[in-house]
Amino acid sequence: MTNIYVGNLSFRATEDDLRDEFSQHGEVSSVNIITDRETGRSRGFAFVEMPNADEAQAAIEATNGKEIAGRGVTVNEARPRTDRPRGGGGGGRYGDRGGNRGYSR
Repeated sequence: MTNIYVGNLSFRATEDDLRDEFSQHGEVSSVNIITDRETGRSRGFAFVEMPNADEAQAAIEATNGKEIAGRGVTVNEARPRTDRPRGGGGGGRYGDRGGNRGYSR
């Protein structure tokens, strides 16, 4: 299974738009436009999965730079997701990362 990243995606683009474009080059297993959790609006990128590596490579080469829903897209093989720290941290006041924070004891 090849996971393909599609960036610079128009906010108007639909999963059907992507499926139609990529299926010209082979079987498409899934299409997932990434959306903002709070607004539900597209975040401007998507992932397309294709089971055949040769077809996926042909699709990447044919669609990279092509206009989909009015905008030229960036297409390449998706890199594996890396674990990254979630949120938070906090730190102290005024950029102080803990420590004394100006209080005397």
